[in-house]
Order: sequence, then C-alpha cells, then structure tokens
Amino acid sequence: MNILVTGGAGYIGSHTCLVLLKEGHNVIVVDNLSNSSLESLKRVKKLTGKELAFYELDLLNLESLERVFIENEIDSVIHFAGLKAVGESVSIPLHYYHNNLTGTFNLCSLMNKHGVKNIVFSSSATVYGDPEIVPITESASLSATNPYGRTKLMLEEILQDLYVADNSLNIAILRYFNPIGAHESGEIGEDPNGIPNNLVPYVAQVAVGKREQVGVFGDDYDTPDGTGVRDYIHVMDLAGGHLKALEKLNSKPGVVIYNLGTGKGYSVLDVIKAFSKAAGKDIPYSIGPRRPGDIANCYAEPSFAEKELGWKAVKNIDDMCVDSWRWQSQNPNGFS
Repeated sequence: MNILVTGGAGYIGSHTCLVLLKEGHNVIVVDNLSNSSLESLKRVKKLTGKELAFYELDLLNLESLERVFIENEIDSVIHFAGLKAVGESVSIPLHYYHNNLTGTFNLCSLMNKHGVKNIVFSSSATVYGDPEIVPITESASLSATNPYGRTKLMLEEILQDLYVADNSLNIAILRYFNPIGAHESGEIGEDPNGIPNNLVPYVAQVAVGKREQVGVFGDDYDTPDGTGVRDYIHVMDLAGGHLKALEKLNSKPGVVIYNLGTGKGYSVLDVIKAFSKAAGKDIPYSIGPRRPGDIANCYAEPSFAEKELGWKAVKNIDDMCVDSWRWQSQNPNGFS
C-alpha cells in the first residue's frame, strides 16, 4: 500500500515509517520539520535499505498539501502531525487549537476530495483526563485537563462525525500512553528541540551530561512514592500497533478505538531508577512543585487491542531505558 504519514520525520513517525518500509509498504512523508529532523528519515532509509518520498510542508498550507495527493496514489493515511507538549499547550492554547485542528481539517478535506477512505489517527491517553479508575478501558469517560488533550478529544469527535456522514470511511483512533525507547540500532530515537518536555529524554540528557539534574514535578500525588505514575510503552511496540491498525482498516471496520499501552504503571522515580541501571550511573534529581495539567495515575487496560488487532506490547521498562540510553549515548546531540 501507499501510506501517507504526516509528521513522519518525528519521533513516533520515523519509527513507524521504518516498520512500514520493512513490511513492504510505500511511504510518503509530510513534515514541516518544526520539531523533527530530516536526518531521522535518512537513517530510516539506511536501516531499511529502502526509499521513501518526502515533502517538507505544513498541513496548514492546503495548496501545498494537495500536491501530495495529486502526485501520489494514496491508499491510507497515518496522522501524527501536531503539537504535543502539555505544559506548552497551557501557555499558548490558541496556537495549539489552530495548528492541531486546522491541520487535520485540511488533511481530511483532501482525503475526501481525492477518495482516500482509511486513516489511523494518533490520539492520546490525555483524552481520559484525570481517570476515575485505573487501568483505563476504551469505554472510560472522556475529558481533558489541558488544551493539548482537548485538541485530541475534539479531533476524535470530529472524525466520528465524519464517519456518520460517510460510512465508507475507516478510522482507527489509537489512544497511546507514554512512548519512550528507541530503535535497537541506536540510529533513531527521540530528539526534542530545546528543553525536553517529556521525562525520559530529559533523564537521558542528564545521564549524558547535557543537563545537571532531573526536575521531578511533585511528590505528593496519591501514588506509591508520591510521584506521577504513567504507562510507558516502547516506541517500537507502538509502531507495530500502527501497522496492525492499518491491517484492521482493510476489513472495513468503520470507526475503531484502541488503547496502546502495556497495562503497567511506573512512577517518575521508578523510571529514573531504571535509567540509572541502564546507564550504569546515578541520575541526580530534585523535587519541585506540581506541573499544571498533570495527573496522578494513568495506565492502560490494553486487552482490547490484543483481542482485536493481535497486538501486545512486549518490551519492559528495562528494555525501554536500555534502548533510550543507547540512542542518547551514541547521539549525545541528537540528530545534530
């Protein structure tokens, strides 16, 4: 199949492109490179020995985006592109709403115009807000505690409205939890611009000597050690979930929604401990106040994806930290 991957040069996108190419699919990547690097795709091509098409453009540019649909016979879309930092979204909400919503509107309008019926949408566990019960099933109540989460929740609802209007669409909404890790080669991994917003890349930069210590946001949550608990999933497991979701769309299921997680929760201090073990050194940290928009507990009940897709996360927290450390130690300055 010819797969259009928006945001394909980013962290999750590049690992998914690698999996798609290895499975024999043709890949067309659209990315504005605002929080990604073209080097990631060069390394994907090196690792797979295969070529892909790349367009440097923004989804907000409808005219440029249509050129991609005109020049390629697209069978399915995997939609990663969007701003994703929780804390930043609290500070600049309008920017997040405009970018994430309008970009998706443009994408969907062109899919409709050019007869593309299949899309895998990159959603997030943030649509569960502050969950009443963990582990979280797909039928849990939905809400959001920050603008980033609200953009994901709005887009889920919009995609379902599109299906009501056109039952020939096939839409897989993937609510994934906290992706970490890197490809086992150490060639591609997470390379955020500036100060990392997520825990593990920050820990990795401390371990490699780029930063002094990890700031832990709050130790007074209702969790075993007081720090926030999350479901960390290896990025390669996550990439495999997208492949399985694409295969599911071939059965014309309409709208399907899956959690992609491990079903296990690890605290911030658990992750720092596991990364210290992987790096063979102590990771210094300090406790600070809670961060706006954060919650105490968030981990998945992933059995529905296993039942429906035949997919299950197989890598554990030690695997994730070992692979993250390999990537960071081999690439102390990321792709630069």
